[in-house]
Amino acid sequence: MNELDQLLESPASLILLVTNIGVSLAAFSNVRLLDRLLFDVSRMRRNGEWYRMFTSGFVHGDPFHLFVNMLALYFLGLPLESIVGTAPFLAIYIGSLLAGSLWTWMEHFRDLNYRALGASGAISGVTTAVAMFVPTATIYVFFALPMPLILFAALYIGWSAWASSTGVRDGLGHAAHLGGALAGIAIICIWWPHIPQLMVDQIMARLRGF
Repeated sequence: MNELDQLLESPASLILLVTNIGVSLAAFSNVRLLDRLLFDVSRMRRNGEWYRMFTSGFVHGDPFHLFVNMLALYFLGLPLESIVGTAPFLAIYIGSLLAGSLWTWMEHFRDLNYRALGASGAISGVTTAVAMFVPTATIYVFFALPMPLILFAALYIGWSAWASSTGVRDGLGHAAHLGGALAGIAIICIWWPHIPQLMVDQIMARLRGF
């Protein structure tokens, strides 16, 4: 199956790619639209605009931010959707998006100046979900460093937890990353309770092969 066929047979991933790209491109040139959709603690607390927990996942800060998230969605979302099916994939994606926003809210709800945007929470959940199904698959960090997907996911969660708990301000939404990643794991464990054991079995089989 070529890449175009795989994309066409992954309708949820295709729709999410098109929606993220379309909405983000529109928001790049429309400040009012961006302001209306992003995660804004002040607007949420004062006006009850809770829809921002969802819509903020479809706008991005700049083309590079959009590119990185959509690249990850393409390379991880398509295989995940082919493994679990379209409806479960959407549940993982949306559940992780909302969990990332909720974690961000819990961490920053006192800061009326806090604003955030991007699909990173959803992408984090997709990443950890894929890692549980195919833990020994290889991911190339920065397109160069090969690493087992489960190791990458573990390091990603560890870094996000540390950065979130210590208040690192580097322009990244570490709270959203952490909430989304943990949601991906939780959804897999609830929906497919046998997967954690299969994941361990795959890891042990790989280790015995060395």
